[in-house]
Amino acid sequence: MRLIKWIFGLLLVLIVAFVAIGFLLPREVAVSRTIEINAPAEEIFPWVSNPRASEAWSPWLSIDPDVKVTYGDIESGEGATMTWQSDDQQVGSGSLEHIESVENEKIVTALDFGEMGGATATMVLKELGANTEVTWGFTTDMGAGPVGRWMGLMMDRWVGGDYQRGLNNLKKLVENQ
Repeated sequence: MRLIKWIFGLLLVLIVAFVAIGFLLPREVAVSRTIEINAPAEEIFPWVSNPRASEAWSPWLSIDPDVKVTYGDIESGEGATMTWQSDDQQVGSGSLEHIESVENEKIVTALDFGEMGGATATMVLKELGANTEVTWGFTTDMGAGPVGRWMGLMMDRWVGGDYQRGLNNLKKLVENQ
């Protein structure tokens, strides 16, 4: 009986510690990746400001050949939109809208993943002589609960590789055109 009480007490302490530490973890999570592309920003910007053009380098849309993609009336820049639906968990369903656009410098995108929440993504272009440094990142609120905050610790591992793969695709596309 003492052993059962000891095990129960230990489990209780572990659960309380898990919850308490979870509340101390950051609520907002940011992930970003950077690559240098051998091209000026004006050659890269059309690929990142137009959701339809992003199909050519997106790390997710090529995963599911049956993904259903819909575009809004605005082709590129601020106000451009895209929605997608896929049964593949890696692709999922959601929408994006470009909420800020500074030509050849930056695109800010509001992402909506339905029940999974939302995020803000950025694509920043910084010219370095003949090359351009491209940084793709996002921030998201993991919520007030400790479980979401613990999951936030994994976000870089879950999404960072996809962002890097997308930037590699973009680099190859731009440099080989």
